[in-house]
Amino acid sequence: MVEHAAKVRHDFLRHDMQFPHVWCPGCGLGIVLGSLIRATASLDIPQDDLVLASGIGCTGRMPAYVDFNTLHTTHGRALTFATGIKLANPELTVLTVMGDGDATAIGGNHFIHAARRNLNITAIIVNNQIYGMTGGQYSPTTPYGAMATTAVYGNIEQAFSIAELAVTAGASYVARGTVHHVPQLDKLIKQGIEKKGFAVIEVISNCHTYFGRLNNLADPVANQLWMKENAVSVSKAAKMSAEEMAGKFSIGVLANVKKPSYNEEYQKIRERAGGVVFPVEEEPEVKCEPDRDDEY
Repeated sequence: MVEHAAKVRHDFLRHDMQFPHVWCPGCGLGIVLGSLIRATASLDIPQDDLVLASGIGCTGRMPAYVDFNTLHTTHGRALTFATGIKLANPELTVLTVMGDGDATAIGGNHFIHAARRNLNITAIIVNNQIYGMTGGQYSPTTPYGAMATTAVYGNIEQAFSIAELAVTAGASYVARGTVHHVPQLDKLIKQGIEKKGFAVIEVISNCHTYFGRLNNLADPVANQLWMKENAVSVSKAAKMSAEEMAGKFSIGVLANVKKPSYNEEYQKIRERAGGVVFPVEEEPEVKCEPDRDDEY
């Protein structure tokens, strides 16, 4: 059984494409790729029915390595392409992978409206708190006071929270994980894919090359330890005061609600207009397991 599972995961990678990968040694994106592969391979979805769209940046290179339908699109527009694909063929399982700048700066408007519409798409947003590939500029998630190549005296803007923004904007499923808590990350991505409606998984990752080098975290191991020490499970965070949570962040499932997806409502319009109607399956209940000690 273990050998079969390993073979299935192996089949979900393009082994003749650009390996070893282009990311810096110690980058968390390799861990995210592993979680994505394990999550998709564990589901009974044919590879030809899977689609992964990305934008521009370090995270945007991920589609080169997965062996199913992929698009490497323009900066901030991964969700736009994914929307068109899902509306044209609702039977496809559509995912996007984006960085914090790609998804929430130039792509911020697309992000909040995709959540508002509750499109049946899974969005994985890797948050390393900086623009990595383009030179270390600060992003919407760069902490106040942190250094960046465009904030050499410290960032004077307040960062916003991707996961909380997604909840407020109306996403059906919202979770946050890290590249340190890998078993949990595998589970969160799988649940997001299974969920009907717009699912967002924010992944706290590291860019030790830019953010770390400028903020005394140039060692990849130090970044992993920072995540371990500052991540708090959602259940524990709910019992902590604002003072106790200062400098920390919660991980786990922040929202899991059942409501009509945009795709379901769109099919009703097509039916009224006399167009082609795709079958709409009942949504299975996506149960969020309680936090376990081995995930931390």
